[in-house]
Amino acid sequence: MKGVRWFMAPKKHLSIPRAAAKEGRSTPAAVSEEILEKKLEDITTILSKVGTEKNRIYEEVISMVDRCLVRIALRRSNHVKSAAATYLGINRNTFQKKAADCPIDPDPE
Repeated sequence: MKGVRWFMAPKKHLSIPRAAAKEGRSTPAAVSEEILEKKLEDITTILSKVGTEKNRIYEEVISMVDRCLVRIALRRSNHVKSAAATYLGINRNTFQKKAADCPIDPDPE
């Protein structure tokens, strides 16, 4: 379509968070952990229940992380489960169990 411009977000270049840089923690794992902690802070705030109802934040977050990692691994391995398991560094049978527990579209595009 002539004259129509699709919105494309600019690619973000990851920079080392200030706190990690100040403490000299600039390894990829340290930077990733700091970013993840900030995101998890928001997620746990959303998931926390007010009142006397028991929170299941830990179980819910771990389940979310499992589902996300399974989906990412499948996309990066073109939906080859053994390759996805290798990508995650887990046993193929463990991956099969995690994938069975996740609602995932079986037919890749």
